[in-house]
Amino acid sequence: MRTSHIIARYRARMPATVRPITPEEQPAWFRAFSSSFYIWLYDANALAAARRDHFDPARMIAAFEGDRIVGTFHTFTAQLTLPGGARVPVNSVTAVSTLPTHRRRGVLTGLMADDVARSVTRGDAASVLISAEWPIYGRFGYGPATWNATWTLRTRAAEIAGEPSGSVEIIEALEARSILPDLYERYAAAQPGELSRPDHKWDVDLGLIELPGRPRWRGSIAVHRSAAGELDGYARYHGEEVWPDGIPDNVMHLDELHGVTVEAEVELWRYLAQFDLTATIKAETRREREPLQWYLSDGRAARTTGLTDFLWVRPLDVPRLLGERRYDRDGGLVLEVRDVVDGSDGPAAGRYRLDVRGGAAECERTGSKPDLTLDARTLGAVSLGGTRLIDASRAVDTVEARPGALAEASALLLADEPPWCSTWF
Repeated sequence: MRTSHIIARYRARMPATVRPITPEEQPAWFRAFSSSFYIWLYDANALAAARRDHFDPARMIAAFEGDRIVGTFHTFTAQLTLPGGARVPVNSVTAVSTLPTHRRRGVLTGLMADDVARSVTRGDAASVLISAEWPIYGRFGYGPATWNATWTLRTRAAEIAGEPSGSVEIIEALEARSILPDLYERYAAAQPGELSRPDHKWDVDLGLIELPGRPRWRGSIAVHRSAAGELDGYARYHGEEVWPDGIPDNVMHLDELHGVTVEAEVELWRYLAQFDLTATIKAETRREREPLQWYLSDGRAARTTGLTDFLWVRPLDVPRLLGERRYDRDGGLVLEVRDVVDGSDGPAAGRYRLDVRGGAAECERTGSKPDLTLDARTLGAVSLGGTRLIDASRAVDTVEARPGALAEASALLLADEPPWCSTWF
């Protein structure tokens, strides 16, 4: 579930009580959440029952006005892949809402401050979320770190170079349930920006269960095996009938396609592009730059639209977030990070010396004079190497104490291979 908080003006700041809910309060929590996400119609009791075994009440946080829930906040731990393949624990934030009658009264600020404290106690390197609205989360230290696009492939012009390799097999959902989680993890462990997935998510993604308020997924699943017979990729897809003047111009909606290798990924695209009756493949939540385009004899057969932000990152443990990733060039500088949580210094606040040699980094707190001062949200945006520091600094107060430091830092933090996250939560 994406996060949302509608901005409006009603009454003065409210001193809400923020705490985890009890199991008995789950239906009331879901009812409060539905006040903002009213577009998803569901029975709160039914959704609470469906989520009871998967949502830990200790991580279902609520803001209370007396006994009434006026704000919701849910988190779970995931592993985030950094450039170079290291994985760090992150606090994944979702289901954020405020009652429409209690907006602009400090409810979200209280929930955020509570969550930051809990995340630091757990030892998370960062917090991550998918923002339903751009203006909300910068003031809480989050910045847009990965970017996604929609790709459209015109299959009748899509001739893919090379000879087919390996084999493709169509499998049923129950068999996929035992295969895809491991395949995804093998892919995600090498893809910067990607997150590990809660196991229960696969039941929904494969259409094995239906959540109240959401249609059951109905589609097809294909897996690829290498020439040696090893499983190394999969695709989930469903169709849309389009028959203008009796001509089969059907659309294939690619829900997900991942390969442990680029070769596996391209072979799955080759398989999908050869479907009879299909004129177009539409793939959302893809990379801004796809390897596929360079395997096409006509690169214009694949077009990208709808470039948008996706995973937002909020630094918590800066030495770990910057120190455990790899870099494509060497360099060194001292960063001062401004981080404020509800009027006080946040966990990312301070000065840090970042030194990179041979692509490996050391990052530690220091008392040295900074070369560059920036906000936590700016650091979050550039932490995975997918957003240029020069761009993230354009409309915020990034202070260059040493001439040239901004350009140096921007080049150092940028990754040659952009991060990509395909995981909705």
